[in-house]
Amino acid sequence: MGCQAKARWAAAALGVAGLLCAVLGAVMIVMVPSLIKQQVLKNVRIDPSSLSFNMWREIPIPFYLSVYFFNVMNPSEVLNGEKPQVQERGPYVYREFRHKTNITFNDNDTVSFLEYRTFQFQPSMSHGSESDYIVMPNILVLGAAVMMEDKPMSLKFIMTLAFSTLGERAFMNRTVGEIMWGYSDPLVNLINKYFPGTFPFKDKFGLFAELNNSNSGLFTVFTGVQNISRIHLVDKWNGLSKVAFWHSDQCNMINGTSGQMWPPFMTPESSLEFYSPEACRSMKLTYKEPGEFEGIPTYRFVAPKTLFANGSTYPPNEGFCPCRESGIQNVSTCRFSAPLFLSHPHFLYADPVLAEAVTGLHPNQEAHSLFLDIHPVTGIPMNCSVKLQLSLYMKSIKGIGQTGNIEPVVLPLLWFAESGAMEGDTLHTFYTQLVLVPKVMHYAQYVLLALGCILLLVPVIYQIRSQVGAGQSVALADSHSLACWGRGAQQRSCTSARVGVHCWGLHCTLVSFACRVATTLPVLEGPGPPLEGAAGGL
Repeated sequence: MGCQAKARWAAAALGVAGLLCAVLGAVMIVMVPSLIKQQVLKNVRIDPSSLSFNMWREIPIPFYLSVYFFNVMNPSEVLNGEKPQVQERGPYVYREFRHKTNITFNDNDTVSFLEYRTFQFQPSMSHGSESDYIVMPNILVLGAAVMMEDKPMSLKFIMTLAFSTLGERAFMNRTVGEIMWGYSDPLVNLINKYFPGTFPFKDKFGLFAELNNSNSGLFTVFTGVQNISRIHLVDKWNGLSKVAFWHSDQCNMINGTSGQMWPPFMTPESSLEFYSPEACRSMKLTYKEPGEFEGIPTYRFVAPKTLFANGSTYPPNEGFCPCRESGIQNVSTCRFSAPLFLSHPHFLYADPVLAEAVTGLHPNQEAHSLFLDIHPVTGIPMNCSVKLQLSLYMKSIKGIGQTGNIEPVVLPLLWFAESGAMEGDTLHTFYTQLVLVPKVMHYAQYVLLALGCILLLVPVIYQIRSQVGAGQSVALADSHSLACWGRGAQQRSCTSARVGVHCWGLHCTLVSFACRVATTLPVLEGPGPPLEGAAGGL
């Protein structure tokens, strides 16, 4: 009796535990996604109390700037009208450090900031040193010559005389460090003296001189505290809601973010849009495929082939014209009117005639296309590589002797890759909090539900087995009763036959006793047929 009671209590306890597990699992299935979403929305917004604020203020991801130069192998032949031949040199790698200052929260759910960048050369990651010499077009001479093409011949003559006096030539042989961060040039000094404000630089001229130890302008972006759908989107840049570099309102619009983070909960239908001060325009990347970075799920976004297409190939880009061949963008309007063009490296996705005009170019989609891998739940980049090429349009200008007989050509100067990937403690923390914990909770809810269902079966099975056992006991007792009734009939037969001691002996006495005991068992209580001769037997 005690064992049966303990078994019933154990079955009941397991049933209660199963019910609790099943209820908890069901509640988690309903509530966990909502709780995770609330936590993400709370911690991705630009707010000092959010977990991502420090990451936004001072990006912990190491960024690297890798620069590849196109060394001109035949400058004299180019001046005589031959096809340019270039050799790619590099990469020359720089570690890029970013930090935000002047962070000011505004009343309209926005925050304003300046982001400063500094670069440090990384010899161990570079193929060469900053003291390497590169032969490349003299942007000041050839750029100025193209700008003077439609000017009076007298001005061209004066320019030719000035170039000769200052020792300026069509091609120059400078070190990597000078090309990157600036070199003293008498022409720059002359222009700054008599035409102040013409160039954004003063003492030295360098292709990246404006970027080192400087900021990219005052950004004002939405914090997402009041409206999460607008988080990180640019409200204004340098106080402007649109720029004035281009020839259409659409091209002048400042769209997307500042290029560091994007709104959370992306889908394959989402696009990645950001404003680039260096390109003087907004850029829009499109979804390509899902992926994974160090165990973290990502969406890969890439540049569409129409990003730098000309207006005839892609009408929305008409505002960026005057255009040349498709695949290169004229940025002269935001680069002191110099005939500079932006494109993918090696003229990838551009009109083939551009790459065919220069010997040594080999467009390759895998090596030269840009991409961003974004964690779709938070909108935070995991791995990215933005690759762009800067080229100079040059040709012979009548009246300017330094240009010789140069055939019209868009000659690549360099291409660069700005890349970064999350690593170290930041990656571990991100993986634990935003991937591992949600994954464990996701599986835990279904495990609890399944375990609860299994435990709920225990009392049910116990009850069924108890009922079956009781039925078997009743059947066994009934069979014993029938056996005894059979013995009584045998006893009556003996009495009628008057066999004497053979029937009234020990055998009949034991049978009568057994039948009496059986008929008095509690299991067989109830009316039954009387056994004749039972009293006489005893």
